[in-house]
Amino acid sequence: MKKTLALLIAFAIASLSGCSKKNESVAPVPPVAAEMAAPGSSIASHGGPMSSGSSGGAEKSKWTQSGNPIDTAQLDSAITKAKSAFESSKGSAAKRSALVDAYIARGNALTEARQYASALGDFRRAIKLDPSNAEAKKWVDEIVMIYNSLNREFPKEGEEPPPLPFKGT
Repeated sequence: MKKTLALLIAFAIASLSGCSKKNESVAPVPPVAAEMAAPGSSIASHGGPMSSGSSGGAEKSKWTQSGNPIDTAQLDSAITKAKSAFESSKGSAAKRSALVDAYIARGNALTEARQYASALGDFRRAIKLDPSNAEAKKWVDEIVMIYNSLNREFPKEGEEPPPLPFKGT
């Protein structure tokens, strides 16, 4: 998380410093921004997705699913088992906590794979089960910040996609 935040801050500072030529890149694009950039766009250029020019509140572009496909089979299975145990226990606090942990574990793995839209869904599900969960709240805020820094909409609650399919190696 610190690395992501540091990259975003460095990128924002470089973007705000200005450039003298249109479409001239002023800083290396962090992996986070590169994954979510619109095809063919120059992120750090005047008028690009991160422009803070005089156009005012430029319309945000629609979010897209991106990132690296990863094998989530074990994490999916852990969620399924924890969900079943929670539902059959009629709301046991321990079973709820296990389900929250399972969602956070998959959300963390998806975040590492830069599948932010999917990770956002897992963190939101964790918050629904445990509204005071600081880790899930922190990650929702972090992912929303990433989308905002790229001038992109983020998935609304309920429209988060499942993880990208993993084809194995």
